[in-house]
Amino acid sequence: MTKVMIINGSPRKNFNTAKLLNEAARGALETGAEVEVVNLYDLNYKGCISCLICKRKGNNTNGLCFYKDDLRPVLEKCLHADAVIIGSPVYHSYPSGMCRAFMERFMFPAHTYMKDEINGGMKRVLDHTLPTAMIMTMNATESWFNASNYHIILDENVESLRHVFGYSEALYAFDTFQYTDYSKYDCDYFDADHKAKVRDEQFPKDMQKAYELGQRLAMMKK
Repeated sequence: MTKVMIINGSPRKNFNTAKLLNEAARGALETGAEVEVVNLYDLNYKGCISCLICKRKGNNTNGLCFYKDDLRPVLEKCLHADAVIIGSPVYHSYPSGMCRAFMERFMFPAHTYMKDEINGGMKRVLDHTLPTAMIMTMNATESWFNASNYHIILDENVESLRHVFGYSEALYAFDTFQYTDYSKYDCDYFDADHKAKVRDEQFPKDMQKAYELGQRLAMMKK
């Protein structure tokens, strides 16, 4: 059976990022896949500690981070999965710190510093493609995202996953609804009515895209 890992890099379990990941999970489930959702903020772990054990000659880590903490069993499941979908809000131009720490631990052991004489670049540890995707939510509008070249920063996360695992794609959700009640917060830069309109009109379209993404990745094995 196809196994899909869903990684929530948001501290919130029921807001924008989580909702999109749940739709991706539903899409994968409807293909017959087995799906597991992991909330990173429930775990106690660090980013890469640069022990470099995964790069030592004769190491047998096989792409799995050597450091043992709450994240290691999750990393092992991801390496043996048929697809991995990672979600995060964007905090000051980057995925959340917990998400980035996960990605360091997920990617660094799975690539090498050895030349790939056939394909060029550096060799990958895995001898197969592991389809991955990132779902990222943000306050930024799509026009601001494009005009500010925001995509250069965020696309690099996806490109790194593609380089290490062979395939990755991105789903960006723009101009998302941040608070359940805007009147309780200092945030007059944003128009609550506009945010509500985007939530009601655009976010359902993003949910559909997430559903289709989950289906697509789950079916890549077949």
